[in-house]
Amino acid sequence: MFAEMKLAALVAKGAAQPKNAAAVNAATAIRLATINGAKALTMDDVTGSLVPGKFADMIAVRLDSVECMPLYSVPSHLVYTCGREHVTDVWVAGRCLMRHRTLLSIDETNLKSKTRDWQNKIAAWAAEQKV
Repeated sequence: MFAEMKLAALVAKGAAQPKNAAAVNAATAIRLATINGAKALTMDDVTGSLVPGKFADMIAVRLDSVECMPLYSVPSHLVYTCGREHVTDVWVAGRCLMRHRTLLSIDETNLKSKTRDWQNKIAAWAAEQKV
């Protein structure tokens, strides 16, 4: 979602007539990715904001890494600077799925093994097809 928020904000700035660097600011981009995205999908009654009764999907983002410094505006940093590598914790429907960058509900070693197996199968198929 970080790349999508950044792209939405930058495209809007370039597409505005006349050009407008403030067309979609960082806070607006975040709302587009959260509550307004949920509204577009007619799901805002169950997701898109952190209120009682809705799914509690959220992330914790580390903002003290060197590439995130200096920090002047949290919304701007979330949209223009941060990426998935800065996410430290993830909760979906209130359940913690990643803590301190460690997956809690998936066996990462097994997942990597299965991924390598499929990578080899796809590579073999592509070689046969001369893709």
